[in-house]
Amino acid sequence: MFKNRLRAKPWVVFLVAAGLLTGLIAVWYFMGNQPITTVILVRHAEKNIEPENPNPALSPAGLERAQTLAHMLGGIGVTAIYATQYTRTQSTVAPLADRLGLKVNQTEARNVAELVRQIRTNDVGGVVFAAGHNNSVPEIIAALGGGTFPTIPESDYDNMFIVTVQRFRKTRVLKLKYGRTSAGAESKPTAAFWPSNHLGFGPSNHGYMKAKRGQVVRYLKIFKQEGI
Repeated sequence: MFKNRLRAKPWVVFLVAAGLLTGLIAVWYFMGNQPITTVILVRHAEKNIEPENPNPALSPAGLERAQTLAHMLGGIGVTAIYATQYTRTQSTVAPLADRLGLKVNQTEARNVAELVRQIRTNDVGGVVFAAGHNNSVPEIIAALGGGTFPTIPESDYDNMFIVTVQRFRKTRVLKLKYGRTSAGAESKPTAAFWPSNHLGFGPSNHGYMKAKRGQVVRYLKIFKQEGI
């Protein structure tokens, strides 16, 4: 009986090793082989001040900012564009959509859950650009698992949030400033995640990292390569 036990041990060892190997492969597949979805969020650009108009158009400064976005994001591989039903968000994304030949997916401003559902269903592994509002952008970040951000101040239009979502990993959020500085912009940065110096971002005069087109491209590439 003792000899039989000795003969059985190699088989036991083989089965245990095979089980461990299978488990490691499963862990690698589910944790290391999941696509990364990148969501770039902005508040709509500057709007005309028309107290009696619930759906104002962009101001000249806002139209300029929309063109800045098209220039910055036109070459980074955006695969889908979303905007709410209002003129100011539609006009913010329009130059980029025209440049890329992409349809603008319209969503209800108050229905953040539906926007996130569409992104998680239709845009896994893609690069999504979405324009929202000063209260909805933080809600979208939270719904994507990026934590809590305060409502964007009414006078701020130059915030950009890059949210990266990967299954089984923590959602990362990078907050940047872009384009012409908004009047009344905050001087103190608030961010859930800041990239290390090798990503090529430098602090702006008002404390935020100032984004340029090449830096955004570089950031996205390194973020995906390193799985930060």
